[in-house]
Order: sequence, then structure tokens, then C-alpha cells
Amino acid sequence: MTTLSPPPTPGTPPPPVTSESPATPSAPPGRGPGPTTGPTTTTTLADRIAGALTGAAVGDALGGPVEGYSPEQIVERHGGRVTGIVGPWSEDWRTARPLAPYHKGDGHITDDTLMTHALIRVYTRVRDHLDAYAIAEHLVPDLISTPRWIPELEAEALPLQRLFLAEKWLVARVHYGHVDPREAGTGNIVNCGAAMYMAPVGLINAAHPQAAYAEAIDVAGAHQSSYGREAAGVFAAAVAAACAPGATPATVVETCLAVAKDGTRAAIEAVCEVASRHRCTESALRGLREAVAPFDTVGPHYRAPSLGARRPSRLHSIEELPIALGMLLIGAGDYRRTVLGSVNYGRDCDSIATMSGALAGALGGAAAVPPEWADRVAEASRLDLRSPARELTEVAYEVFALDRERRRAHEAAFAKLTERRLQDAR
Repeated sequence: MTTLSPPPTPGTPPPPVTSESPATPSAPPGRGPGPTTGPTTTTTLADRIAGALTGAAVGDALGGPVEGYSPEQIVERHGGRVTGIVGPWSEDWRTARPLAPYHKGDGHITDDTLMTHALIRVYTRVRDHLDAYAIAEHLVPDLISTPRWIPELEAEALPLQRLFLAEKWLVARVHYGHVDPREAGTGNIVNCGAAMYMAPVGLINAAHPQAAYAEAIDVAGAHQSSYGREAAGVFAAAVAAACAPGATPATVVETCLAVAKDGTRAAIEAVCEVASRHRCTESALRGLREAVAPFDTVGPHYRAPSLGARRPSRLHSIEELPIALGMLLIGAGDYRRTVLGSVNYGRDCDSIATMSGALAGALGGAAAVPPEWADRVAEASRLDLRSPARELTEVAYEVFALDRERRRAHEAAFAKLTERRLQDAR
């Protein structure tokens, strides 16, 4: 675990936590040489948090307008691969099916970022680690009580009005059903709904992926079960690993393989095995899809899911996380390559690009995210991309200080418990 300096005085920037990234990462187990990264850089914790959150929001906005379509359809619609922010798929987006009335495109973030920022607000209230009860006591009320600007609706509304049914499940089960928050996710469709907004959990547990995994598994219990909940834990661990000193795309994947279970682990291994043989996302698109297909329950037609789609299973995995990790490897952690590869993959590409954007942003810091994209997304979405990062950074330092106090108290208690044994050993 990274050793941090004492927490800053509230309202002042925290002292830097630096790391040096090697030019060539080690390869994931059994995969040959890993992709190379850019020159050695020194990145603070605050910068990694800013990079992860900005990178996630920009990836979300880039992927939104082509979500649900195939790579071939994207090429046909845009006359080639998407290379930046594009407009809606249909000009008559207010009535076009199947997504009306959402204005996806033109730099608008989607529900992935809405939920991510909602979780950050929970951290700023609790100022400690979260669990499923924090979701019930803070996140759910936030979604149903405070109107906010919803870019895709071009209106101020309750966040709940923008969320899809898998996320509305949270409100139905916890607020109206009074279900134990730790079990409320059971019965929901199994998808990436919880994983897509777990980056803050990884950032609060920066450089401690095992803790991030455990916390996210608890938090996600209110929302998801089975491999949807598992993906939330693994993605949080990936973000925490991306914040570690010397982190590379390969070490992030190694961490995911170390903590992932069942079909999620198998899917990550299969996808990253294919990714390790490519340096260009264009050549990898078909292979990545074929690698994840045996684990993905949705099936070949994204808008017409199979009968077994999104049902609990120890054998399966969501598609989004393994593909995001594969794109991170192919892109060698470079933000543009990683996120544009995720966008042009199609299918649930806003969530794929949210995840890969968070990871590339955490590895490279805020400067890794093209400022022209970040500025346009912030303006188009009427969204402050900087304040959430500053607030979460302050909370990360406070939580670390609390963890240190708790750890020292435990060490003192354990020392007393074992004092006689130690004396006898002498």
C-alpha cells in the first residue's frame, strides 16, 4: 500500500504522492512482452484522481452517441471510425427509436457519469469507507430528491428519471421495498450497472486493490448480484491498481486476474490474451468480440438479447470490463488510443469507454485526457469536471488517516494480546 503524507487541512491541496512509471511494463502471466508506455512521468494522487474521473466522463460522452451499434454500423454512419466527439446517431433524436428522448452525442455524458458523481457525493457526506447501507441511506435519496441538469434530457430533472430500469431497481428495492441493502441487488438483471460507477471506490482505496475490491463488492450488493457485482469489485480494484506507483496496463490486468473470480476472471484472461497480440485496435475488434462472446450472455445482437441474457451465473461475465482492459493493453495506456478503441467497439461502448477512460486517466493523470475533449464535454454537459476530483481527493486523504488510526489501534491491541507469547519466545 502506498504511504501517504498526513491529510491536508480542509480546503487546501493535499501534498503530492509521486510515482515513477517505467517505460516498459511487465507482461501479464503467459502473455509475452507487454505494450510499451510513454516516457517516465511523476504523477500525484490528486492528479491521478482528476485523470480517472475526467477520463471516465469524457469516455462516457464519446461512446454515448454510438452505443448499441456494431463496428460496421458505426463506420457506415460516420464514414469511418469515430475519432472524437460526434453528434447524435439520428438528427431527430427526440423521437428516434430505440433511445428517444435522449440527446446522446455532442459531448453529453450519460447515466454512467451521473451515477459516478452521485457516488462521489456520498463519499463527501460520509467521509469514510462505504457499504451497502451507505447506498441506501445516501445514494438512493440523492437520486430521488434533488433535481440536477441532465444533459441527455436537456432539462433539469431527478437523476432517477434518466436511469434505466436496472438502476431504478435500487430505488424500488431499497426505498419502496425496504429490502436489506446488502441483498437488494439479488433479482436484478445482471449487467454493468454497478461496475460503471465504481471508479470512486478504487480512488478512495488508491494503490490498495484488495481493499477496493472488498469495498466495491459490499457497495454493489445493493444494486447487483452474480457477475455484475463481481465486475464492480474487479473494476474498483483495477482503478486502485492504476493509481499505484509504477503502474502499467499490464500490472492493472495482473491485479484484476489476482482478485477476479469465476467467469469474470476467465473472460478477462481470454480477452487480454487476444489483446496482447495486437498493437492496433482496428485489427483487434473481431478477435476481442470472439474472445468475450462465450462469457457474454447478451448474444450477438446487442439490441435483441438472447433468452439467457443477464441472468446470474458463475460461468459468465459482463462484456464491458474485459473489453475495457483489453483496449487498455492494446492502447498501451494512451488515453486517445484506449478510449477511441473502446468507442469504436460499439455495443455498450459508453460504459466500456467510461471504464477504460478511468483506467487510462488514472495511469496518466489529468494531462492524459485531451483538453479539447474535456472542455467540450464540460461545457456541453454543463458539468464541473474538476470539483468532484478535488472533493474526492480530500476525502481520500481523510479516509487514509482514519485507516492509519484504526490500523495502529489494532496493532497496539494485537501486541498486548500476544505479549506473553512473545515473552515466552524470548
